[in-house]
Amino acid sequence: MASGGAAVASLWTEVNRCGQNGDFTRALKSVNKILQECKDDVTALQCKVVCLIQSGSFKEALNVISSHTKVLNSDAIAFEKAYCEYRLNRVENALKTIESAAEQTDKLKELYGQVLYRLERYTECQAVYRDLIRNSQDDYEEERKTNLSAVMAAISTWEKATPEDLGLPETSYELCYNSACTLIGQGKLPEAMKKLREAEEQCRMSLSEDSDMTEEDIDSELAVIHSQMAYVMQLQGRTEDALQLYNQVIKLKPTDVGLLAVTANNIITINKDQNVFDSKKKVKLTNAEGVEHKLAKKQLQAIEFNKALLAMYTNQADQCRKLSSGLQSLNPGHPRPILIQVAQLCREKQHAKAIELLQRFSEQHPESASEIKLTMAQLYLTQAHVTKACDILRSVEEFKHKPGMVSALVTMYSHEEDVDSAIDVFSQAIQYYQEEQPGSSGHLSLVREAADFKLKYGRKKEAISDLEQLWKQNTNDIHTLAQLISAYSLVDQEKAKSLSKHLPSPETMSFNVDVDELENSHGATYVRKKAAKVTGESLPKEEGQGDVKKKKKKKKSKLPKNYDPKATPDPERWLPMRERSYYRGRKKGKKKEQVGKGTQGATSGAVSDLDASKTASSPPTSPRPGSAAAAAPASNVVPPRQQKPAASGATRKKPQQKKKKGGKGGWQKPEEPVEIEPEKETSTEAPVVPETVPAVAEEPERNDVQTERPSSRQVLVLGLDGAGKTSLVHCLATGTLEQNVAPTKGFNAVSINKEDLKIEFLEIGGSEDLRAYWKMYLCKAEVLVYVVDSSDSARFPLAKMHLHELIAEHPRLSLVVLANKQDVEGACGITDLHEALFLEGVGDERKLFLIGTHVSKDAAEIPSSVQDARELIVQMVSDAN
Repeated sequence: MASGGAAVASLWTEVNRCGQNGDFTRALKSVNKILQECKDDVTALQCKVVCLIQSGSFKEALNVISSHTKVLNSDAIAFEKAYCEYRLNRVENALKTIESAAEQTDKLKELYGQVLYRLERYTECQAVYRDLIRNSQDDYEEERKTNLSAVMAAISTWEKATPEDLGLPETSYELCYNSACTLIGQGKLPEAMKKLREAEEQCRMSLSEDSDMTEEDIDSELAVIHSQMAYVMQLQGRTEDALQLYNQVIKLKPTDVGLLAVTANNIITINKDQNVFDSKKKVKLTNAEGVEHKLAKKQLQAIEFNKALLAMYTNQADQCRKLSSGLQSLNPGHPRPILIQVAQLCREKQHAKAIELLQRFSEQHPESASEIKLTMAQLYLTQAHVTKACDILRSVEEFKHKPGMVSALVTMYSHEEDVDSAIDVFSQAIQYYQEEQPGSSGHLSLVREAADFKLKYGRKKEAISDLEQLWKQNTNDIHTLAQLISAYSLVDQEKAKSLSKHLPSPETMSFNVDVDELENSHGATYVRKKAAKVTGESLPKEEGQGDVKKKKKKKKSKLPKNYDPKATPDPERWLPMRERSYYRGRKKGKKKEQVGKGTQGATSGAVSDLDASKTASSPPTSPRPGSAAAAAPASNVVPPRQQKPAASGATRKKPQQKKKKGGKGGWQKPEEPVEIEPEKETSTEAPVVPETVPAVAEEPERNDVQTERPSSRQVLVLGLDGAGKTSLVHCLATGTLEQNVAPTKGFNAVSINKEDLKIEFLEIGGSEDLRAYWKMYLCKAEVLVYVVDSSDSARFPLAKMHLHELIAEHPRLSLVVLANKQDVEGACGITDLHEALFLEGVGDERKLFLIGTHVSKDAAEIPSSVQDARELIVQMVSDAN
């Protein structure tokens, strides 16, 4: 026994020495040997738990505590147990362990504050840290103040409350950074940017003093500050500067997965729907392991919202529905998931189903009914159901009497010529202000608008009460008095006469009157304007003086030669001859028949036999390559929400809206969609014979009428045979479906005129013998549309090879890849197709778009994806013109 006791004593000595040196692995071995001798030694068990914690083995430490509950006192081991639970992200369990401890030591209070911060119970957390700072006397005061400043920043950011100014000194870059986060939460962006620059300077100075710190280590430490700077720039509208700074942070590959996720998310909000494939790459960074434990709930929620929106932008309808349904189950009362679902339905032209979904949600969640009803009204407007939209808007009690809502309702009722309903809207709003805010500027403004509206539509009798109320408020308002007298003249002339006494005398009135404005007023609707006299005009001569001015006879307009009043005029007579639909070109060979006549004595009879262009075997020439332009991306539907890093590496997201037609974004009233109808449409198809491609363009036929021709831009459509190019070209150019489309054996050119721009879609067949001639048409085409059959994965390598060969010599050529036949079962998604075609390697200077499309022969209308592609291409060409 004596020798055994000596061995245990030496082991304890070894444990003590290793603990002081920080060698917890060797200390753990010695402790295990002690426990072999005394398996229930409380001190040895506590030492083992500490060694495991110091080694990062939190799960093993918790297992030791759980398996020795009879020996280890829960109060003695409470801190170690709570700390293991906290590090294993079992925050709720850690909170219960701390609160159940009999004695609240300083260590437990420190851990309690961190647990409360993770649970986002910021007010309680603030009280804990203030108590610790007040009652502690050690070397960790600055760390506690840093944590307290982080709590204040979180209160400002997430709870939108103005935190108490605790007068914390900014003695470190962490404190300065947290102070900047607090200012961002309060919306003080210039002051926040100034603080962030101070934090950056302090960080560089403090870290440069450490000789072991490299420049890369300093940049890595500055990453969170730079990301926050970029967020401030993004809020200020400096998106290009923000994007550049965000990308610098991403390139550093910071180890903080929370910072990486927030930075990637904010890049996605800048990209919107303009660079969705870069966004698809960045969204993978938000799925890193452990990111859910690093970010606040609102940040995680915002990232999930953006994932759903990104799926919608990339035409992944099923994925969008899945993500939005998951968000709705996690946030049943939140309106945004349902709005994303509605936006997706609108893209699919299912407006009735979208309205039904909104109606059901508003009934289940009346607290969100206002926002939902506004969206319903927007959808009714997109379908031209103005009266239904007005009924929905009038049912929103929260906004019913606001001036903006009154203005919108009156405008819509006026559009429907429902003057009585518009006046009723004014009456209800005026009555509300009369009860709540009588005599206020808003009240009088509504009364003035109501009076003007009634006068405009000839309701003078109804305008009397409003005009009287306005005149009583300001008896010096002569304009209102004049309107009141005019209104009373139709009802009570005696009253009009008595009121006219209040008008100023002609001597006191100023005659600097704008006659046009006076004659255009509501009271002078039927006054006929007279021509004003020219200054300096001579007086009329007396009778008998001078000659009487003779009246000039009006000349009859001359009619054109061969004018036939019974014949219908040519509707295209204003177009140059070359641009008319029935123009077939100038007859060739007319002058060739004269060859041979003259002094040489040759005959002209055999000329036609020698002309190879008139033989049956001579094929028609192929169309010449046209010109094209660079592009601008299409607008988006529902804009993504921005997110920023918050205090101590925490970050948040803020919505950023953008309008878009179709009622799918910020739910503003959209413009009516204008479909491009071709003023001129030609379609030619011919076999390709290389020898017949003209090297020099023919001179166009001259036209006597000098008109400005639209500039021509060429969109080149290429792809392997069977990809569906011809059907897509017809849809893109004409905006209609063609049921039976024959495959292109040579060329297919369809052109449309849009305002002052001519857009030519030139398709070249994709068979093997024609692919060699693709390159010769790229030199003048500025937009290349490359069509891929997404259901034919076996030919993806071939499509990839030809695509990269085509664009290798044109680094700036805009590229639109259409993943066609998405409706075929087993078709490849656009994300996988992006990788299969290696579109990452098309070049950084090139504008790239990848859109999933399909054209069904039995469809009643063009799919939304094809419409989106068409709008994008037309916008690209128009912006480049």
